[in-house]
Amino acid sequence: MIEHVLDGSAVRSKRAMYTAIAKTLSFPDWFGHNLDGLYDCLTDLSWLPKGEHVLIWTHSEVLAKADPSGYRAIREVLDDAVEGATDPGRTLSVVLAKPQS
Repeated sequence: MIEHVLDGSAVRSKRAMYTAIAKTLSFPDWFGHNLDGLYDCLTDLSWLPKGEHVLIWTHSEVLAKADPSGYRAIREVLDDAVEGATDPGRTLSVVLAKPQS
């Protein structure tokens, strides 16, 4: 299992989330910075080593509060991408880390 930790503490817009995910998962230059491009990259992952990749999104509540519709759109794409992986040698799962109380 390969963990990719995305620190969402400063992510306050859908556009910022595109950038954060792209950096965290080392997306290729052709990533389009939109929902369709996000889905395409998340279901491909061919530039990453084979294996199970886990995207751990910390502080997701920051985006949820600052941009609720952007948060919902990103969550929908993340959920769809987990189900739609095209390479059986590279799988994706997503974990939303709970804030420490």
